[in-house]
Amino acid sequence: MPTHEFRLNGKRVRVNAPSDVRLLWVLRDLLGVTGPKYGCGIDVCKACTSHINGKAFNPCCVPVSEVKPEDEITTIEGLPDTVGKDLHPMQEAWLEMDVPQCGYCQPGQIMMAVSKVREAHRAGREITDADLDEIRNICRCGTYHRIREAIKKGAKHM
Repeated sequence: MPTHEFRLNGKRVRVNAPSDVRLLWVLRDLLGVTGPKYGCGIDVCKACTSHINGKAFNPCCVPVSEVKPEDEITTIEGLPDTVGKDLHPMQEAWLEMDVPQCGYCQPGQIMMAVSKVREAHRAGREITDADLDEIRNICRCGTYHRIREAIKKGAKHM
């Protein structure tokens, strides 16, 4: 079985897995990182949203063989380390705004929100409602209003 190597939440990892296994299964089943959730497996619900090299992606649709040794995968578990605190500002905003209901989609929602805010900041601007409209993560509980408010609040501290 092939060995795959990459950085996960700041640490180098090596894992033996068939090359066609999706990264989400490698993360959850082989490495024990359960923040990214399985929702659909076809890049629709976005419950598994994580970051690869700082940008949002969905590991349910990426074979582990496509992840290069120099790639940095960040999941919700590693997000606070990106700012050197116990919680990332977006996670703090999520708590302050009492966003989650069932909570299943929240890791993916937060990871997408952070990516969108970073994208806006790289462009030299603040996050806009148009940016928020582009977020397609599904929340079965319908907490979209609180999600949007938390993203705006979190963005002010990023």
